[in-house]
Order: sequence, then structure tokens, then C-alpha cells
Amino acid sequence: MAGALEHIRVLDLSRVLAGPYCTMIMGDLGAEIIKVEAPGGSDETRKWGPPFQEEVSAYYLCANRNKKSITLDLKSASGAEKIKQLVKESDVIIHNFKTGTMERFGLSYHTLSSINPKLIYCSITGFGETGPFKDLPGYDFIIQAMSGLMSITGDEQTGPQKMGVAITDVLTGMYATIGIQAALLERSKSKQGQKLDIALYDAAVSALVNIGSNYFMSGEIPSQLGNQHANIVPYQTFHTKDGEMVIAAGNDRQFQMLCDILGAASLKTDPKFKTNPDRVANRNELVPLLQQLFLQQPTAYWLKECRQQSIPCGPIQNMAEVARDSQLLARDMFVQMKHPTAGEIHLIGSPLKLSRTPVSYRYHPPNAGEHNQMILSD
Repeated sequence: MAGALEHIRVLDLSRVLAGPYCTMIMGDLGAEIIKVEAPGGSDETRKWGPPFQEEVSAYYLCANRNKKSITLDLKSASGAEKIKQLVKESDVIIHNFKTGTMERFGLSYHTLSSINPKLIYCSITGFGETGPFKDLPGYDFIIQAMSGLMSITGDEQTGPQKMGVAITDVLTGMYATIGIQAALLERSKSKQGQKLDIALYDAAVSALVNIGSNYFMSGEIPSQLGNQHANIVPYQTFHTKDGEMVIAAGNDRQFQMLCDILGAASLKTDPKFKTNPDRVANRNELVPLLQQLFLQQPTAYWLKECRQQSIPCGPIQNMAEVARDSQLLARDMFVQMKHPTAGEIHLIGSPLKLSRTPVSYRYHPPNAGEHNQMILSD
């Protein structure tokens, strides 16, 4: 079946993660993605490893399927001219060069939109194209630190912690995808393109959601709660007899049912724990009491009991356990593809499930310049 975006052509001048993640999403949805790198391959993730499989890095593979690859020297007049020719037949161009770089290449929005007035031009930078930080480089780690995300991750013992993945890159890639598709929808009415200015810093701060709202309402700087929740109790990890698990009792009914399972009738009726605001105020008293009860049985026991009563819970799984999870396997969340250099590769699949225009996995993550002859000869 046809992909939802099969009529869209995207020139992808981005590298590393935010931009490539955006274009991979669009490629999974059927768009034609032309990945543009400098001769020899200039996406840094090609060298980020180990692990490598036949000199192909796992990092590069994670965000570059469903793309064709060409190599051009954008610093040269001929390379920039080829981009201009491709722009005539494209719907979207996306890059994540530092502010001002595309202008130095002669590939500004003003220049390219004069060639193709319907062009959607997406710029991804660390801090955006305006403001006092616009010329600073922005990597995910820096943005996690500056945005407040690290200040609320970890606990008093660990201090500020970054997420285990480049979450601000992923968020920015998703925001870029949303913005591009919104611009494409608007273009169907106005017949005009537009420019998108997407910043990692903005995306990261937007992800503060309730933590940001809590601060603006109370004026209190959020503390590091580790695996606890700022507004809900109990909503955290607990050690069991043989491991650790997560409980997310999001309302009073679920807490009362959890007390029944734990055999803690006194906690259920204690006025200090009756409502969620009470439990948040008295978390330092309640949590140790719950913890002692969870130590009495293994994780599997508590998972079974809680799930029977529809209390949200889950085990803490490592990657090996995730890779063989029956639910994820049933949802086709793992994909195998053939790669001309690496051989058979394993990738995480798309979470998008469209009934009539499903995602597809048509092209392996390309080698640098693999499609030069096919595309540039056209």
C-alpha cells in the first residue's frame, strides 16, 4: 500500500540525530528522502562506535533507513548549484548547520524559496536563529544541562544526570516532523512554502511540562526526586524480594487497591494518606512503609497481583529483555534489513501504525554516495 507521504521529496542536509531522525520518520511514512553529505560521507555518526558491523556503525544505522544518499561539496559552486537544481523538484529541505552556514553556501531560505516558492525550509540549530545564543553550537548534552532537564534527573546522591539517550535530539526531530507536516498541510491551501526555525533548546524546555508549570505556579525550584514523581505518590520504583519494579498509582482508588494487595489496611484508612495531595505531602513517611511491604514477595508476584487489579506497574527491563518482549514483537517493533556492507542488520521499527497507509521499510541506511548516479544523472 502507498505511504502517507509518498508524494513528498525531502532533501536532507542534516547529520547526527535530530535531523536524520526527522527524515527517517518521514521516510518510513513513504516520503522520498535524499540524504546529502560531503564526499566520503560527512555524517559524524558513521564513525561513532563501537559497535561496528563490517565498519558500519550501529549509531548511523539507527536513524538513516529509507533514504537515498548522494555526496556533494556544498562549499563549491557546482555543489551548491546541484542543490538548487534538486530544490526545483523537492518539497522540503532540512539542515542542521550552525546559524549562517547555509547563507555562506548561497543556500539561504530567501535564495531557495525564490527558486521554488512552495519549498518548506527547515532549519535545526542548538539555540535557534535568533537571540543572544544563536551562534553557539548546541549538542544534546549541553542542551540537557541548560534546559533544566538534568537539574530534575537523578537524586541527592547522584547529582544532576543526563538521560541515557540523546532525548533532546529525539524531541527536536519529532517537533521538526510535526512542523514540516503542518507546513505541508497549510501549503495545500496557500500554495506557498515557509521557513521553520527549530531549536534543540526550545524543544528541551517544552518537555518540562508539569515541572515547568509547577515552578511558575509555586515559585519553588524543583528538586531531584530520582525515580519518584513530583505530583503523584506512590509513582516510583520499589525494591522487591528479588529485584526492582515500578508502581504508578495515579489516583486514590488505585492506591486503596494497592493497600489491599499489600495487606496494609491501616495505610488505606490513615488520613495522612487518604488523598493524593496528602500522600505527596507525607511521602517521606509513606514510601518507607510501602517499601518494607514490597520486600516480602518477588517482582513476578507483585506484577501478577497488581495487574489483576489494573494497578499500573511494570518490571525494569534491560535491552536484552526489551528485545524479546512479547508485546513489542507482536507490535512489529523490531526490523531486519539487508545492508550491502554490514549484511543483515537489526533496527528498532516505527511506532506509527496507520491502517490504510502503513509505514514501510524500503531502503537500508545508505552508504555515502550510494545513489549518486541514480539521482545526479536525473
